[in-house]
Amino acid sequence: MAIRTRNKLNASFSMASMSDLVFLLLIFFMLTSTLVAPNAIKLLLPQSASKTMAKQTVTVYINENYEYFVEENRFALEGIENELTTKLAGQVDGSVVLRANETVPVQFIVNVIDAVNNINNKSNTKHKVILATRAK
Repeated sequence: MAIRTRNKLNASFSMASMSDLVFLLLIFFMLTSTLVAPNAIKLLLPQSASKTMAKQTVTVYINENYEYFVEENRFALEGIENELTTKLAGQVDGSVVLRANETVPVQFIVNVIDAVNNINNKSNTKHKVILATRAK
């Protein structure tokens, strides 16, 4: 007499819960990516083929109207050095990321570099300026 098993193993896998999870993750990443604004001030950066990644401490913007912004606050050229001194206080080798519009003359960029060099000379630090660019 042959004994038959009544419980058969089913090797199929239900993908319904997996597709729900994928769609939830997709919606989550779409929502969070729209909330992130890396550039608060809209600029057309100059093009470059090189890539430099650095830990940024302070961001300075120069827009097409030659206005200076430290983070998102507007400053005159005379106030840039004081603001950078307070932002870089307590750091020895911070980095200032300079995001200048591609139409900005070089003199405006040099003004920011001079301000950082003055801070370095006064407080004996080694802060550096990094010019942000966009890919070619």
